[in-house]
Amino acid sequence: MANFIVKAKNMTKKFDELTVIDGWDIEIEKGQRVVILGPSGCGKTTFLKILSGLQKVDSGSIERRYERLGFVFQEPRLIPWKSVEENLLFISNDRARITEMLMNMRLKGFENYLPSQLSGGMKQRVNLARALIVDPDLLILDEPFGSLDMPVKFGIIEDINSLWNKRQFTIIMVTHDTKEAISLADRILILSPRPSKIMSDMKINLSVNQRDISEPAFIEIESSLMKKIFSI
Repeated sequence: MANFIVKAKNMTKKFDELTVIDGWDIEIEKGQRVVILGPSGCGKTTFLKILSGLQKVDSGSIERRYERLGFVFQEPRLIPWKSVEENLLFISNDRARITEMLMNMRLKGFENYLPSQLSGGMKQRVNLARALIVDPDLLILDEPFGSLDMPVKFGIIEDINSLWNKRQFTIIMVTHDTKEAISLADRILILSPRPSKIMSDMKINLSVNQRDISEPAFIEIESSLMKKIFSI
């Protein structure tokens, strides 16, 4: 039996006469961490919406094999009048799971804070906790770190990787940041401008320690990745 969680064949998506996604063939295995890089307007977020069932393809096919989905958007979508804990209770009433997520996302001690009392990084940690509390088969990340400074974003990525090592859920993330991509991914897809095609499918084989942005192996991979991007 095939081990994929998502499989697309000749997938095309249009908006009126504008073709955004042009004939993608892609298979993503269960447990993979896939990051998608590409220029603005090339259909990255559209693909995430197709994955989640929010949009349909116009031709070709896509097969999804997940039961539980977690989705993290570019900006935190928290209920402003509810505390951190209440935002999690809105998704799940499993108190043990909530306690676990508070610990994993370094939110212990902030249970009673309102979103307005949190920094941008802390808000995004709550957003991630809400997505992860359902124990997803597939976690979708739509440029979730764009507004965060470097130490905060890489701290969160480190925590996501730690959770992934325990649970091996599938991750599909969109970003413009090559360092974010290499820090998280074991596979990076590079897209062309619209109408987008998949131009490169790059495997990332780095140990936990090598995912530090100052490591020589990391720097070497980023150099190779940048060459691929600029050659398109």
